[in-house]
Amino acid sequence: MPRRRPRRIVTGHDQNGKSVVAMDSVLEPAIERADIGVAFYELWNTTGSPAPVDNGPDPTGRKLQIEPPKNGSVIRFVDFGPKQPDAPVMTREMAQAAFSLVGSGHASTWKPDSPHPMMHRTESVDYGIVLEGEITLVLDDGSETHLQAGDVVIQRGTDHAWENRSPTKPARMAFILLDGAFSPELAKLIKTS
Repeated sequence: MPRRRPRRIVTGHDQNGKSVVAMDSVLEPAIERADIGVAFYELWNTTGSPAPVDNGPDPTGRKLQIEPPKNGSVIRFVDFGPKQPDAPVMTREMAQAAFSLVGSGHASTWKPDSPHPMMHRTESVDYGIVLEGEITLVLDDGSETHLQAGDVVIQRGTDHAWENRSPTKPARMAFILLDGAFSPELAKLIKTS
């Protein structure tokens, strides 16, 4: 996995209303699991819309979960390690446990006919930006899209999984997630699929 930890600079205001750097730090992963090949770096999140513009404290200490807070947003980096040839075949239980590690066991949508064990869905609009390496987006219709650095995926509540298929190179993605609500028509379709 990429070894360089993300540096996060957060601006704010001093007592005179002048712009200042309020926080400047190199982040440790919120979770790092070599056994499943991922590391999550929580950069920032908001808990409402409009987002409060203030000099508040660092909000990233909240319990980790994939989806953003209600009416909120999340920005994070996720590192995906190279494909391990000797890794065990992932079972439904292993996938459920992996999602539970990041506070979102309910996000797993694995079914016996799923094209990937890590299929999941959140009720959000997600911007996924490939920063380093290459990764494959897997959708529940079985289609796959190969992505490389600079590519962007806009997820609109779709069932999906990510897979780094390189035997040697890690991949890093930036994800910006915005809380959303399924339209009634889409909610009905998803429930029956």
